[in-house]
Amino acid sequence: MKRYCQTLTLVDDEEMIKKYLEAHAHVWPEIIEGQREVGILDMQIYCRGRSLFMIMDTVDNFDFERDMARLATLPRQAEWEAYVSQFQGCKADARSDEKWTLMERIF
Repeated sequence: MKRYCQTLTLVDDEEMIKKYLEAHAHVWPEIIEGQREVGILDMQIYCRGRSLFMIMDTVDNFDFERDMARLATLPRQAEWEAYVSQFQGCKADARSDEKWTLMERIF
């Protein structure tokens, strides 16, 4: 299993942050299915204020660039990314791997 950790800062708006959290309480089934299809076994997102921290566990042969690019092409993924982009302060056509910043493991 591989693990990737990423970070993102939400827009500076309490109401928008609440809406973002609500959206993630009801992630569309196609989004979860797409994650599984490309080899994402588990994804968790933690929030503190505007800061998000994502832990993504994947299959051993997961290639971040290749498989995240493939994920972007799957049903409803672009629609989901466009929807959540309003909370993330980025372009509606930005892919997940363009918004989230990979972190380096130091310990």
